[in-house]
Amino acid sequence: MARRKQGEGSSGRTNDPERTKADILKVASRHFAEHGFSGGRVDDIAKETNTSKRMIYYYFGSKDGLYEAVLERAYLDMRRIELEIDIPNMDPLLALRQIVEFTFDHQFRNPWFARLVAIENIHHASHLKQIAGIREHNGSVLFQLEKLIRIGEERGVFRKGLKAVDLHWMISAFAVFNVVNESTFSFLFPVDETVEKQQSNRRTIAVDAVMRWCQP
Repeated sequence: MARRKQGEGSSGRTNDPERTKADILKVASRHFAEHGFSGGRVDDIAKETNTSKRMIYYYFGSKDGLYEAVLERAYLDMRRIELEIDIPNMDPLLALRQIVEFTFDHQFRNPWFARLVAIENIHHASHLKQIAGIREHNGSVLFQLEKLIRIGEERGVFRKGLKAVDLHWMISAFAVFNVVNESTFSFLFPVDETVEKQQSNRRTIAVDAVMRWCQP
């Protein structure tokens, strides 16, 4: 008889609650992004994660609780990575370029995030409003951009009067549209380019537009 590895249950799943929760959130993110809140089935998520519906409800309380945990994780992961850009010690124009490039690339490589946001907008942010502290946590991106704007203005490379929320809106507009409208846009306006070439062109457009809008 094969010996069971230490820390594993009969199903082979590791008895690590945090890892189990992380696995559930990862799979649930994809299911909700593909099928929406109504179409995402907890039974399917449980089956794919080798857990049970009862365990998912034990960790997250309900389907609503699971969906809200997915949203919270998605936003916090985005904010955490943004904070890794060392704005105070960088040339402001270079820092701005990196922020636009990072946002554009991250959204493209993780399309489920933009799709989750689009779905939540259809529901008028009803679940997002139930997540305690989510607005405060997301304020970090505006704090970062406010520092960047202040440094850029002091050095004369940014025009006066820029607002962090407007800058964030503009950057997000390019990055999110590129994901959530890809299927319809590429069908209606096909181009004879590889995906890599097309994304490179769009990324350059986004960077140039934001940079020119910010400069004097």
